[in-house]
Order: sequence, then structure tokens, then C-alpha cells
Amino acid sequence: MNLSKSLYTKGIQCPKALWLKKYKKEVLTPPDETALARFETGNVVGDLACELFQNGVEIPYTTNFDEMIDQTTKHINDGIKYIYEATFNFNGILVLVDVLEIHENNVVSIYEVKSSSSVKDIYVHDTSIQYYVLKQLGFLIKTANVVHINSSYVRGNTLELDKLFTIADVTDEVVALQENIPTILKEFEIVLEDKINEPNIDIGKHCHNPYVCDAKDYCWKIQRAIPEYSIFNIFNLGSKKQVELYTEGITKIEDIPDDFAMTENQKQAVENYKSKETFINKEKIKEFVDTLTYPIYHLDFETFQQAIPEFKGISPYQQIPFQYSLHIEYADGTLEHKEYLAKDGIDPRIEIAKRLCSDIPNDVTVLAYNMSFEKGVIKRLASLYPELSIHLLSINENMKDLMIPFQKKYYVTPSMNGSYSIKYVLPALVPEFAKAYKELDGVQNGSQAMNAFANISKMEEGEKQKMRNSLIEYCKLDTLAMVKVLEKLKEVIK
Repeated sequence: MNLSKSLYTKGIQCPKALWLKKYKKEVLTPPDETALARFETGNVVGDLACELFQNGVEIPYTTNFDEMIDQTTKHINDGIKYIYEATFNFNGILVLVDVLEIHENNVVSIYEVKSSSSVKDIYVHDTSIQYYVLKQLGFLIKTANVVHINSSYVRGNTLELDKLFTIADVTDEVVALQENIPTILKEFEIVLEDKINEPNIDIGKHCHNPYVCDAKDYCWKIQRAIPEYSIFNIFNLGSKKQVELYTEGITKIEDIPDDFAMTENQKQAVENYKSKETFINKEKIKEFVDTLTYPIYHLDFETFQQAIPEFKGISPYQQIPFQYSLHIEYADGTLEHKEYLAKDGIDPRIEIAKRLCSDIPNDVTVLAYNMSFEKGVIKRLASLYPELSIHLLSINENMKDLMIPFQKKYYVTPSMNGSYSIKYVLPALVPEFAKAYKELDGVQNGSQAMNAFANISKMEEGEKQKMRNSLIEYCKLDTLAMVKVLEKLKEVIK
């Protein structure tokens, strides 16, 4: 059947996705920068996890899998204790075991390495097909394990791998799945026998769980013409009301019957969209604007994460601030801009904390969009540096959230698609800024900024300086956008 373990888990999520991957790859959405960064993280974590199992031998990857299988067999016969990327094939099912531990008398243990901070059901399925193949080949499996990141680990002066990683024994769960694997494989075989007609599988929760499927755009937008803003934005995917509408062939907001039972929030969202009118609660907007005192310090952070913490006192996947932009707006409309961008390769936190205290007085209005993020960053800095904590926490105490008027539905336009995300609010209120972001060179969104800084140390000096300039221009635009959004709010209450 020519099935790898990754194709097996894809089929577990959706057999149609498996078929498309095999026979119609051109309709699949290529991985974006975030996905590529996640793959790279997985590779780094996988290599490091091998150090938990010392003195092993790695099977070099090649498209000649028979050669990889032969090398695996040789190393087993030579008495090697640990084999990385141990390769096996049973009836066309190919598996590469991240770490295979060899015990005596044909007994082995399986270790599947993941960069996640927990054991997910799909990882158990991943491990179960490895267990199945090895068992069919005559091995006795002592344990099946998932090795994952321990997110509560805090790095000290050195990296302690035994604390960074957690080895979870999933043998019982894997064994429980073995009985159904032949049936699943038979179903996949039937699906893949027809190379012309793709499976007729409807959309549903499986399009997002456990991963957003790379066939989603094809199945949703192309095959079913589901609009960008649809009933799936109003009702939770799989909810009774959404299923009821979808079953009746209704996907567009404008086609929802007026007498359809909905909550007040859902009804309001539908009415706003159908009316194509902008709703503005001037009184509530004025109440919000009146809480702001000048000068207003518009603040935006950029952060990055590390699966493997590089600096002391950092946990895996902790948000590490490396940059901020600050637009200071005075009562007469004058703007002053301040910024900070950390040097690469060093812990940026102490310097960014000092600069915040230098750039922002402790008794002024600080404005952020979705301030819980900025507050979280500052709170962590305050706990880390007690000598700066009073000033930093006073910044938090004086912070206001520009998201409130949109979250509370004081200002609603149809083009916001029922969302209060800045992604929708900004082009709705200040459309010229959507174009401004697209014209930026190198960094046009937060994900790109995070990935750029995480990789900037690998760049040549000229390329590095160009990227630093791109990061500065991007973050500067973020806070200027906040100035413009606030300006629009002030205009409607004049």
C-alpha cells in the first residue's frame, strides 16, 4: 500500500486528506512560514532528544528505504543499544522510529519524539502504527513511549535534558489500538484503490482537529464555496445550530432565516452583517475615550519562543520580548516615536525592562490592543527584576485596552466579519493601512517578525541589518495603526 506513518496519521484525521496527499497534491495548501518554523523546531528537538539515549547510531536518511532498513538490521545484529531513525517495512507500511532501544532476545522499546508540551491522541496513533509494524515483524515490544517537552522546566546555568524532556509511557493506550489497526488499514486500502475518484467525505470538526488540514481551503472554499465569513464564524463548528443550518444547505450569513433561534450575541452579529450598516454607540465610545489622559503611550511588543530555552530562567515556549514600538501622542496631536530592538544571541529581557522604565513614566496612560498580552510580558519582567518591578507594574496599572470598543460592540462594521481582532478592525477603520503592511519589505505580520528574529543570528551581517530595519518598520507601523484607530474613534464622537 506504500503508507508511511505520517500518511497513516493523516488518514486517521481524514481518509480524504490521505487520498488527496497521494493523488492530488496540487490542491493542498503549502505550509506557511509558521508551519515551516514548527517543522524546523521539531527537527531540532528530535536531534536533542537523541542525547537522552547516549552512544546510539543514526540511520542516515535517503530515499532508498531498503538501504535504511538493511542498515537498521545490521546495527541490531551488531548489538547497538540505541538506533535513531530505525527503519522498518511491513506489507508496504514504512515506519521510521525516532529512537529504538534494543534489549535482549528481540525485545525493543519505541520512543516517538514530539516538540509539543503534552501527549496528544494523534501521537498515540503515530506510535501505535510503529508498534504494529514491529510486532508483525516479530519483535517483542517492552514499552512504547512519547518523548515531549516539559513546559514547566526552567533552565538554569546549563541545559538539563532529563528535566527538559518528559518520557511518557503510552504502552497501554498503544496496545488498546492494535486490534483496530488491520480494519483501519483495510479501509485505507479501499480508499486508495480508486485513483480517479476522491472520497466523498463532508467537512466537519476533523478539518481542524488535531491539525488544520492542508486540504481545508480546497474542501471548503473550492468544492463548497463557503465564504470567508460564514455560519461557521457565528456558530461553533459541530454545534447543533451550525449542523442544522449546514444540513439545510445554508452557509452564508445572509441566508440564515430571520426566525432562526440564536443567542442575543449571535442574533446581533447576523443582523449587523445582513444590514450592511455600521453600528456606532457614540455614548459608550466617548466613555472609553474619556478614560484616556494625554500624553498617550501607544505600546506594542514583539516576542519569540524557544522550544529549547537558550537563556537562564526561561521555560520552553515562554514568550520572550525582543522588541517594542512606542508612539507617544500629545494632546495637540504631536507624535513622538521610540523603539527598542534587542541584539541577537543574548538574553534581551533585562535591557528591554530597563528601556521600558526609561521610555514610559510610571503615571501615564499606556494604550495597547489586547492589553492582556502586553501586561503578561511586563508582569513576567517585573517578577524577574525586583529592582524594576514597582515601575513596571505601575505601567500595567495605567494600561488601557484599545480593543474594548470593538470587543464590546460599540463600533461594528460588516467588514469586521464579526471579529474584534486588529486584523479586521484596522482595514475596516483605516483601509490604507492594510496596503501599508503589504508594502513592507521582509516582515508583514507578527509570525514573520517572530520567525525573523529567531533566525537572525544565522544571517550574514548585511542581510541581518536589512532584517533589523524590516523589524523596526513593522513594529513601528503597529503602534502608528493604533494611533489611527483611536483617531477614528475620536472622530465619531465629535
